[in-house]
Amino acid sequence: MVFLTKVLFGVFFVVFSYCLVVAKSRRQLLAVALAGALVVALVGPPRVQAQGSLVAAIQSVLNVINGLIKTALNSINSVRTAISNFYQQATWPVALINQAKATVTQMIGQYRNVMQNAFSINLKSATLPNPTALENAMRNHQTNDFASLTTSFGSAYGTVPNTTTASPADRTMMDMDDAMAVDNLKTLKESDAAGDLTLQAADDIESAASQAAPGSAPFLTATAVVASIESQALTQKMLAAELRQEAARLAHENTLRKRGAAMTGDLNTQILNLLQRK
Repeated sequence: MVFLTKVLFGVFFVVFSYCLVVAKSRRQLLAVALAGALVVALVGPPRVQAQGSLVAAIQSVLNVINGLIKTALNSINSVRTAISNFYQQATWPVALINQAKATVTQMIGQYRNVMQNAFSINLKSATLPNPTALENAMRNHQTNDFASLTTSFGSAYGTVPNTTTASPADRTMMDMDDAMAVDNLKTLKESDAAGDLTLQAADDIESAASQAAPGSAPFLTATAVVASIESQALTQKMLAAELRQEAARLAHENTLRKRGAAMTGDLNTQILNLLQRK
């Protein structure tokens, strides 16, 4: 019986020690110690000396918990409090952050609607059916209706004449001029659609800045830089379209000069032939 009692107390001591090791907080340690004391009091052998020894052991454990462990936990809490105060007062001052957020929110309420109204002003002026359809296709900021744009352009400005009503040179110039005009109109629609996305990105960044967490400013700055680069690339694309249109205009004017020179040469040849016949 004594041997069995010792075995049971040995098993209990191992389990009790394991629970003390895996406990993660002071409250859990106290709960484990009190539970162990209660189990010993209810199940242990009725020997005063053994109970006294166990109570003394439990009291020693409690002394350790309230002594070294409590001191270590208090030191850890003090360090964490100091770090938190340093972040809130020096690294990311809460008052200044709230002030910046309030300023951004005020600017959003003051300027966003005004700027959106400026970008959404209705500039359409055509009144006849065909020009109205073309203007609507030009200004709808869509990129999935290029076929409708081409059809509306042909209805408004006419198609290339057939071979019986215009010379090949005239048909070539008209076809090229129409192609450059439609190409630039398509580029313009793409630019309008991209501009809408850029404005939406700007609004999103602005809204995020009004609710940004401390330390997230570099990420918002990087996002804004990317949006700025995309906007600059869009501007370069529109400048390239303008340069293409200017090149096409110069080519058109040069073609007229070439035709004039060719017609002058033909006229000179005909005059010389007439003079030689006389």
